[in-house]
Amino acid sequence: MVTHETEDSGAALAAERRLETPRAAGIAGLVFSALFVVSLLLVRQRPAPGSSAKEIADFYLVHDAGRTALVGLYLVPFAGIAFLWFIAAIRSHLGEREDRFFATVFLGSGLLFVGMLFAASASAGALIAAVKFQDQPPPDADTFLLARALGFSFMFVFAVRAAAVFMLVASTIGLRTGFLPRWLVVAGYLSGFVFLFTVTYVEFLALLLPAWVTAVSIVIMRAGRAGRLPA
Repeated sequence: MVTHETEDSGAALAAERRLETPRAAGIAGLVFSALFVVSLLLVRQRPAPGSSAKEIADFYLVHDAGRTALVGLYLVPFAGIAFLWFIAAIRSHLGEREDRFFATVFLGSGLLFVGMLFAASASAGALIAAVKFQDQPPPDADTFLLARALGFSFMFVFAVRAAAVFMLVASTIGLRTGFLPRWLVVAGYLSGFVFLFTVTYVEFLALLLPAWVTAVSIVIMRAGRAGRLPA
């Protein structure tokens, strides 16, 4: 009798975990998307290319734009943490159904994306932090352009490629296990190939990732609430 009660309790706990994991994945995905978009909009505030030395100095010393960009810089680590939580929650939900090959690429590409995101943000915000916290003089035009180019390279050469692999593999996993609808799998493939092969520095192209993650999060949360996620 005790054995049956123990088994029933174990089954109840397992069912509860299966219901909690999709919710955790969905919430983490939504938090990442919101923080990523807000931080991108704040960090992108900077002097325009071709700005004079006075305009650059005013940005770092006088205008509030420098402080605003610094707020965006501090939001990036939290976006990265939420993205890691999103990855972990999805892997926890997949459990034994997770293929080792795809799991390795899924995790590795997600970690690479977060690392490149941090590097890009650090490159973009290093000059602001130096002026605000270390009493350094405003950078000259050449230093500003170098930091800007470095941040763009980290983001649009490396980070978006890692994000492309992440979306492609996640879409494949979603298709094979059935936890993503086909329209979202197709959207993930299209967005992944755009990231993978597009050679551009258009900043708003990066919004494809949070848009896709938001859609995945909503689908997972709705399916989990309805109890329709595969066990």
